[in-house]
Amino acid sequence: MRLHTSPLTTVETATSRRYGTLEQHFALFGGMAFLLTLALVLPGMAQPAHYHAFADQRGWGALPHAADVLSNLGFVIAGLAGLVVLWRADRYRLCATARALCALFFAGLLCSGAGSTFYHWAPQDAGLVWDRLGMSVAFAGLLGLAVQTRIDDISARITTAVVLLAAPISVWVWSQTSNVLPWVLVQAGGMVIILWLSFVAPRRHALPVELGWVIGLYAVAKLLEMSDSDVFEISGHAISGHSLKHWVAAAAALPVLRALQQWRAR
Repeated sequence: MRLHTSPLTTVETATSRRYGTLEQHFALFGGMAFLLTLALVLPGMAQPAHYHAFADQRGWGALPHAADVLSNLGFVIAGLAGLVVLWRADRYRLCATARALCALFFAGLLCSGAGSTFYHWAPQDAGLVWDRLGMSVAFAGLLGLAVQTRIDDISARITTAVVLLAAPISVWVWSQTSNVLPWVLVQAGGMVIILWLSFVAPRRHALPVELGWVIGLYAVAKLLEMSDSDVFEISGHAISGHSLKHWVAAAAALPVLRALQQWRAR
């Protein structure tokens, strides 16, 4: 799934762009400022009261909510596989910023697996804090990598730092005030940025991460999350939408893994 229909000229795509254009910087950082403004001026949003009432409540022996807990193995597998592939990649040809962002993303997947497992063991707000903090690490690495492959290294580092700061703050705001809006804006706004970047031609000599697949997998994961009970009923109580959501979300690592493997094959 290749969504980048480049607006750049042949000359521009044939050369290595060290820095992004003024328009790209304005769109990226202006978008971030806009999201911050929305978080400050919009009325608060409460988390749904039934948020922790997942469809599949079955345990497995002493393991409560077994399917939702065990499906987090997908994050662990993806994170470990990514770190192994990254370690084998040619460190002399892969720039330091890209390598660091890949490492942050894969480490974040491990954090997501741990945080989500802790949360689903006994679903409640206290555990959800750790779930969202783990997701924040993976999301910061992924968004930074998307910016690095399309715009430039400096913008990628700034973006990553902003997410690593903004996401935990948004989780803290929710835990203290019950206002989940800042967290929603961090997630949704970040995916809008990745969607926009999927239409920007990759920089030459950058990892060939196909962002269209990332967006597609995220959309499917969200649909499964919202259809938790429906999927559980349709499948004859074999598996719930939320359990499937974990596997699909973990599959977002595949475009990055594939890009690293292509990099090794060059």
